[in-house]
Amino acid sequence: MRLDKAISQVTDLSRAEVKRAARQERITVNGMAVTDPSSKVCETDELCLDGEPLNEAGPRYFMLNKPLGYVCATKDGEHPTVLDLLDEPNKHKLHIAGRLDIDTTGLVLVTDDGQWSHRITSPRHHCEKTYYAHLADPLDDSAIDKFKKGVWLNNEKKRTKPAKLEILYRNEVRITISEGRYHQVKRMFAALGNRVLELHRESIGTITLDEDLPEGMYRPLSEAEIASIA
Repeated sequence: MRLDKAISQVTDLSRAEVKRAARQERITVNGMAVTDPSSKVCETDELCLDGEPLNEAGPRYFMLNKPLGYVCATKDGEHPTVLDLLDEPNKHKLHIAGRLDIDTTGLVLVTDDGQWSHRITSPRHHCEKTYYAHLADPLDDSAIDKFKKGVWLNNEKKRTKPAKLEILYRNEVRITISEGRYHQVKRMFAALGNRVLELHRESIGTITLDEDLPEGMYRPLSEAEIASIA
């Protein structure tokens, strides 16, 4: 691979910036300064910029506390995206594992490990997601059994999978689902004639949003959290 391409892949530098750095003798390959950005390098070569190693980082895994008004997309022409909240190199390589609507807050997992995120989003893996919901109207206990049996959503050909509903206080509930249908939680309550006013995701699998992580902030996942998605 060309030197300029190799370095631009593991940094935020453009090809032009890499070429400029090479001319300034700021880049070394295996300890030797290289000024030709078109030089060929291989995976075993040690690349350094200003004396700092630039080896390809391993897979990255982050927990983010999503605020209102951000979309779960890599790019959007109208709204800020959750990736805008990350101060990480090569953000374009990251993606969201389990999206939230623009008006939903809470836990978002961000990674560049496609197989790992697939285990979260694929229906085959039945990864549970838990939400807190503030509803327009109070619920009675009959809703618990309805959710346990599965709910018929508008324009759907089959019921939702069984969901766990916990009534916290009149119109405040906690719901756990193992699917990811379009606007599923909102549509489940709409099927009961109710409306979600506020929705906040608390957990994905056994990964729970840190209570002390402020909105808009993020942190790397622990090894145990990463391993919990299997």
